[in-house]
Amino acid sequence: MTKALDRSPVSPAEEGGKRRSFPVDVRLLGLGGVLLLLCLIGFITQPDTFLTQENISTMLRLAAAIGVVSVGMTFVIIAGGIDLSVGSMVALSSVWMTTLATQSYGPVVMVLCALLVGLGCGLVNGVLVSYGKVVPFIMTLAMMASAKGLAERLSGRRTQVVTESGFTSFFRASFLGIPVLVIMLAMVFVVGWIVLNRTTFGRRTYAIGGNSEAARLSGINVKLHTALVYGISGLCCGIAATMVVARTTSGASTNGLFYELDAIAAVVIGGTLLSGGRGSLIGTLIGVLIFTVLNSIFTQNNLDTDIQNIAKGAIIVGAVLLQHTARQRKGKPRAPSEPDTQPTGSQS
Repeated sequence: MTKALDRSPVSPAEEGGKRRSFPVDVRLLGLGGVLLLLCLIGFITQPDTFLTQENISTMLRLAAAIGVVSVGMTFVIIAGGIDLSVGSMVALSSVWMTTLATQSYGPVVMVLCALLVGLGCGLVNGVLVSYGKVVPFIMTLAMMASAKGLAERLSGRRTQVVTESGFTSFFRASFLGIPVLVIMLAMVFVVGWIVLNRTTFGRRTYAIGGNSEAARLSGINVKLHTALVYGISGLCCGIAATMVVARTTSGASTNGLFYELDAIAAVVIGGTLLSGGRGSLIGTLIGVLIFTVLNSIFTQNNLDTDIQNIAKGAIIVGAVLLQHTARQRKGKPRAPSEPDTQPTGSQS
């Protein structure tokens, strides 16, 4: 029965060659138009500084960490879950990797520590959600509080400065003019896109988000898969913690503040349904860039951060209302075979 699920739904590329492998997605074109419009507004309001190489590099560096977190969040939401603890997991990972004991072993151990801490927290979330049957909202809310408290405990609520020069020199460098942090974001995005759209794991993620009971009856180990999905989210938080520490050269319990808001906002703006079963990593990436450009516009025009948060909240509500309206007009969500929202390669 598992093989039958893996062969369906049929991808656009398999439908007798009648359609192209990558048809135009109107939603993604709309998101791209919004991004271009925001860039135009930024250029009009600050023509001397907005589109400079320095500002573009700064925006991309700032988008890198939240972009990686959003990749993991996309997996979780497509699978029908939610993760409110990503910001706290980033904080805990950043604190743990910058303790004096960890730094004494060198940059490789620092990075491994961040990855393992993030992965461990994510798996705890996943195991208790899937096997312990704790509601994802409650479980990740508990992890948010616990990880934040542990980060404060480990750091003594003090900022831990990175003294390992090899770590900062590598992650703050550039390759062919592209910052290492941006390259890391691109690598995580590409790997995430392949897993989500070209593997059995990705197909099953969509299936569980669409109808978990039907997925279970089809032979999918829903509990194990859900735990692994949350593990992916935690691993992305560990990677993001490394990027945050590299950018700020410090670990602190305040790192990752409001990352859960930014990640959920980017995922929802990117077209992923909060009810699960449909989503797009390309849309998520554009969503991250939209909020990054928006933040840059607000910052360069000396607007307060509270206005930025109000704008983010309004955008999230607007995106959800648009999703709800679209679903009502269609009567039901689109089939999971739509372009870039469902893997297109058949798996056996």
